[in-house]
Order: sequence, then structure tokens, then C-alpha cells
Amino acid sequence: MNKTPGKAAMSRFNISPDEDSCSSNSNEYASVNHQDCAGKKIPISSQYPDMDPESQNFLHIYGKKKYEVEYHPGTASFGMSVFNLGNAIMGSGILGLSYAMANTGIVLFVILLVAVSIFSLYSVHLLLKTANEGGSLVYEQLGYKAFGMPGKLAASCSITMQNIGAMSSYLYIVKYELPIVIQAFLGKSDGEWYTNGDYLVLIVSVIIILPLSLLKNLGYLGYTSGFSLLCMVFFLIVVIYKKFHIPCPLPDDFINVTVNGVLVHLNTTDREGTCTPKYFVFNSQTVYAVPILTFAFVCHPAILPMYEELKDRSRKKMQGVANVSFLAMFVMYLLAALFGYLTFSDQTWLPSGKMCLYFLDAVEPELLHTYSKVYKFDVVLLIVRLAVLTAVTLTVPVVLFPIRTSVNHLLGASKEFSWIRHVIITFTLLAGVNLLVIFVPTIRDIFGFIGASAAAMLIFILPSAFYIKLVQKEPLRSFQKIGACLFLASGFLVMFGCMSLIIMDWIHNAVGSEAHGDGH
Repeated sequence: MNKTPGKAAMSRFNISPDEDSCSSNSNEYASVNHQDCAGKKIPISSQYPDMDPESQNFLHIYGKKKYEVEYHPGTASFGMSVFNLGNAIMGSGILGLSYAMANTGIVLFVILLVAVSIFSLYSVHLLLKTANEGGSLVYEQLGYKAFGMPGKLAASCSITMQNIGAMSSYLYIVKYELPIVIQAFLGKSDGEWYTNGDYLVLIVSVIIILPLSLLKNLGYLGYTSGFSLLCMVFFLIVVIYKKFHIPCPLPDDFINVTVNGVLVHLNTTDREGTCTPKYFVFNSQTVYAVPILTFAFVCHPAILPMYEELKDRSRKKMQGVANVSFLAMFVMYLLAALFGYLTFSDQTWLPSGKMCLYFLDAVEPELLHTYSKVYKFDVVLLIVRLAVLTAVTLTVPVVLFPIRTSVNHLLGASKEFSWIRHVIITFTLLAGVNLLVIFVPTIRDIFGFIGASAAAMLIFILPSAFYIKLVQKEPLRSFQKIGACLFLASGFLVMFGCMSLIIMDWIHNAVGSEAHGDGH
């Protein structure tokens, strides 16, 4: 691609008139009348009806209209683009990486982490090249150009599922962490309703998240993405710090855990293999490792809007942004997983005076919650929890916005903005996610299911399928197309393989829990 900025450099996008305008996001399509960057209205004959007014007021990195070759050269510097993409990559997935390492071992986890990060970068390469050749910087529009309405729906549904998974994981953090924060301030808990995570999720959703989600303009909440990234950096620092301050094996007075609903003081003298990290682990939970990693790395719906915003944009420069961002996240993910795992490595023990051996999960699916086994009250961890809770609570309305826009587009895009429709869609989405959080047992299941389905679609399947279909200048038997075909096949293998094993694990756990209940 020509690296010279300006009109000549963008000529290869070949944006058709129905796609032409100032900006775009992953949930918008060309409307009948747009304004150019000077404010002059330009009639555009579009195959897509008008979006509702709220879609014009989204966050600054997503809220630009359609891609404009001549009037919108991009303003984001290389460094700012790296920061924005890091925000898009980083999320609640970092909290599940230590759990993944505990169930794969250090060496196998590093191999999987390297593989998923490389595959994610390769899919970014395919997506950028497809955008250049396909003439669109909208993910759903690429799907429509490649496979018509089924391609558009596949892209839209995958993005919606991924965002629902992100919302669910954020509310799971509220469910896990807010009761611990309340107990830290109030002291001992005797099971009061205000320390029940299910009730607290509903209260936070109704009092804070719902009013923010009903706003038409969420632009001021865009700063929460940067705040979330800072919170996760702070979380990483605390994880590393606590590794050197939590003894292993844990002294007797540290261990007071609940086993099957009963508070048990555990005797550590009979533990075997304690504090011995494993390098290769295979068990029933190993299958969740790949979905957790794909969930942690997915950011592909944000790639094209950020590509549009890049100053002096070129495919090579945007690939450089992706390389730096993914490298930074790779280092953060590796450190968080490693130090979190080493802090609680292989904590199995035999309770004093008990007949059966309890293998308690040393590292829980949400790492921050694992520290509650050791500390009932710790100032540093309390600050981390408050910061993370604030960040995820304010991020939920931002993640809900593109889901609502997509649903609104499918249900009533040709109609004028309606507050009734706006409120009903918002309330329905938030209620559905709350039910998911209340009734799905652990955050591990959300990481696993969304990582094996929507994340696999966005990382492996859709970019390679769009590339094979839209990049016509390369023959099907070329090295590039063969690589894309193999990548597509590996995506289906990851999706169906992981999903099948996860469903088998769910069935096994359900049968086991029923048998366990009958035995009592």
C-alpha cells in the first residue's frame, strides 16, 4: 500500500458512494443523508436505512461516521493508537489467566499464550488486507460484501455475543468482589442479604448501570477504558507484590475456608506437593485454557475503527500498532498468570480429623477472588477491588451501547428514534445479562463459552473467510490463500473441539453434582 498520506494513499480502498462519509464504527452503516466534514449535507443513495440518532453520538474512537478518503485523514498518533488498542485488548480476561495456567502448567500455558497471540496478530493482518481490498472499514460491511446477509449476520452476531460475554464477566466481578468489599467495611458477615452477590448485582444494575445505559450520549464514559487499563496495571503490580508476601505453604492461621458450606480450619501438616509448580498439567479443566486465552486477546471489532483514526495510515503502520499492543499485553498476561499461579501453586491439603481428602481450587477462575482465602481484610487488595469495581461498573454501559445499536438497527432502523424502543431494548439486554450472571455457576463458564464461540469466530474464522472471498488478486493456490484456508480450518477445530469438551465437562459436573446430592 502506498504510504503517502492523503487522497492518493487512500485510493486503493475504492469506497463506493453508498459507503462514503466522514467515519464509521463496527455497528453503523451508510445513511441516506450525511454531513461531510465541513458540515455540508450530502445525499447518499444507500442500501441501508438510517441509523437511530444515538449511533451518531458514540465514543470518539467508535463514533465516527463512514470512512472518508479525502476529508478524514486520521488524527491518532502511533502511540495513542497503541494505547487505544491496548485498552481494547485488555479486559476481565486477565483475571482468568492464572486459572488457565494452573490447569495447563507453566510450559504448556506459555506455548498456548504464544500461539494465541501469534494467531491473533495473523488475523489482524488478514483483516487489514481484506479491508484494503474489500473497500470497507466496517466489520459487518465486509461480511456483507463477502457473503451477503449471512456474512453480515455472522459478523454482527459474533460481535454481539462477544460484548454480552464481556458484560457478563464485568458483572461477575461485581458479584464476586462487592460482597468482599462490604464485609471488609462491616466486619464479620452472618449471611445478610446485602452480602449476597446476586442481590448486589441486581442493585448495582438498577441504580447505576441502567440509568447510565439509558443515556443517548455516552461519550464522557470513554475515559473509563483508560481507567480500566490503569486498574489492570495496578492489579498486576499487586499480584507480583503479593507473591513475595504470601507464604507458601500457608500457615495454619491463614487458612479458614468454606468447604461444602461449612467453615473449616485446615491443618497444613498433611499436605503433599505443596508449593510445587507444575510445567505440564492435563485435567478436566485444561479444556478451558484456549477459550480463556482467545477471550483475553479478542479485539478485532475495534481494529478497523482504529485503523481509520490512525494518522498517516497505512496497513504496515497499523500492523506495527497491533504488534506493539499485542506484545505489551502478552507481557502483562504472562506476568499476571505466572505470579498469580505461583502464589497459590498446588495448594491441596488434608483437613485435620476428616476422612476424605479435599482438593480445594488453589487458583479460582477469577484470580482477585482467590486472595479472599488468605486475607479477610487487606488495604492494598481493598483498593484494587474498589478500583476494578468502579472501572467495570462504568464500562458495562459502554459495552452495552453497540449491542443496543445493532439490535435497534435490526428491529427498527428505518424508524425515528423512540424512547420506548430505546428503554425496552436496554432493559431487556441488561435483564438478560443479569439472569446469565445469577444462574451460570462461575465466570469460567462465560470465559469458556464465549472464548470457544464468539472469540473463535472473530479471531480465526471470519477474518480468514473474508480474506479468502474478497482478496481476488491472489489465486486460491497461492501461499497466502493456503495459509488463510489452514487458519480457517484451525478456527473450526478450536471452536467445535473446545465447545464439545466444555459441554462434556458441564454434563459431567451436572451428573456428578446430582449423584453427590443423592448421596447426602
